[in-house]
Order: sequence, then C-alpha cells, then structure tokens
Amino acid sequence: MAEQRTETESDAAVARRSGAGSDAAAARRSGTGSDAAVARRSGAGGGETPLDTERGKTTIADGVVTKVAAIAAREVPGVYVLGGGAARALGAMGQRVGISDERTQGVSVETGESEAAVDLTVVIEYGESIPQVSELLRDNITKRIEGITGLQVTEVNITVNDLHFPGDDEQPQQEEPRRVE
Repeated sequence: MAEQRTETESDAAVARRSGAGSDAAAARRSGTGSDAAVARRSGAGGGETPLDTERGKTTIADGVVTKVAAIAAREVPGVYVLGGGAARALGAMGQRVGISDERTQGVSVETGESEAAVDLTVVIEYGESIPQVSELLRDNITKRIEGITGLQVTEVNITVNDLHFPGDDEQPQQEEPRRVE
C-alpha cells in the first residue's frame, strides 16, 4: 500500500515514515556508515544510474561531495561562516600546521553508490530569517551536489550554531606604546 503525503511533507519524510528510507539516510541513523549502505545496495537489482553504467562505474569520494556542499553553502546570502565556534578554532589551529582544510569545516557528508546525506553547521548573519536561509541552503546544496556529482541528496540537516552581529569581527585597536619619543 502506497503512503500518502501531506502538502508539507517531503518525499524523503514519507519514505522514512513508511520504512523505505534511503540507504545513506538509514546508514546515518543506524551509525553503520556509508560502507554498510554500499554493501546493502551491491547486487540489488535496479536500473542503470549515471554513475553505474554498462561501460563502467564511477565512485565519488566523500571529500569531493563535502567540498561541493561547502562551496554551495557559502553561495547562499545570509550565511556568515560554516562551522561552530569550536570547529572554527580547531580548524584554524589545524590549518596552521597543515592538517585541516578551512573550506570544508562545518560540513559532514556520507555517500553511497547513488545517494548523499549532508550535515551542515553554520553561523547566520543577524537579521536574516533562519528558516528562509535554511531552505535556500537545502535547495542550493541539493542542486549543486546532484548537478555536479549525479548523486541524489536524501537529506540536508542544518545546525545554526550562532548569529553574527555587525561589528563582531572588529578588534578594538590598541595603540602600541611608542618605543621612541
């Protein structure tokens, strides 16, 4: 029996409610990761996808999808920065020693053979509508990932970690004492 959806429910919400959720989303909820999702799908019948054709198979690393999601998130007006306070501090420290990529902080992605799920942490500009910015983020990230990678985005979970107020970045300039008079 097919599940009916209300006007406000997404297809993914109906699929989760009916127990037919995506492999990537199911793996995220069960904590088994994308390898288990790929293993469950392997050998499953299905049509040809843009990434798995009779001429070969294309595998896209999580890092590639993470970069696409991060760039897409930064394109949205109202997003001040990606990542929370602690993530930004650790990212800055890691970047100084060359082990971190600032461009992808605040973005976590899990991919399967044909699907991707995104977790995003952002700081929003004060005065912006958080629901509107969140919807723009979901739309742009989904459009970019699906357009660039061919993976179907099953969910984009957003955590708004902070608000940025104008003037927060400005450090009060302390006048250094003159060394020579």
